Amino acid sequence: MTTKGSAPLVINRLQPKIRKGLTVVITGNGKGKTTSALGMALRASGHGMRVCIIQFMKGDLYAGEWDGIKQLGGTVELHATGKGFCGILGNPYPWAEHRANAQDAIDLALAKMGSGVFDMLILDEINNALKLKLVDLEQVLGILAQKPALMHLVLTGRDAHPEVIEIADTVSEIVEVKHAYRKEIEPQPGIDY
Repeated sequence: MTTKGSAPLVINRLQPKIRKGLTVVITGNGKGKTTSALGMALRASGHGMRVCIIQFMKGDLYAGEWDGIKQLGGTVELHATGKGFCGILGNPYPWAEHRANAQDAIDLALAKMGSGVFDMLILDEINNALKLKLVDLEQVLGILAQKPALMHLVLTGRDAHPEVIEIADTVSEIVEVKHAYRKEIEPQPGIDY
């Protein structure tokens, strides 16, 4: 890497003395939970890490990350397993169908976790799925308990359960200060999806 009109920039790479896979929860009512997790996937990809993203609620409407991730050269795998946001935005699918899809996503998460292939597993909107009872607390706690020691596990979505928060190493709450939606501005590509 170089800067304009100067000598090449020397890049140092930090290495922790002890590697540990972290459990990270990104929750709250503000916008940016999935975006933050995608930023971690991008960062991990830059370190040559393999990432798997499982989207529990998304899948019925196109999201830009689906094609954007393809640009990362195969280090990130994405599975949109959901049928959209259960019970909102005119979603036509019954709760039982949402639950069946979320149960399949739990099975997929356990399989990907146990494969030994991935350095990071992102469970996008799993907190919402838990709040809506599409997955059970025992299932989420089971995933947390089975996480390999060196794997980073990221759980996103509103309403993170207190027991999940207690177990996590890092918890961030995204707070809405202002949102374009409140001004009746439609969701915009590249920002909202």
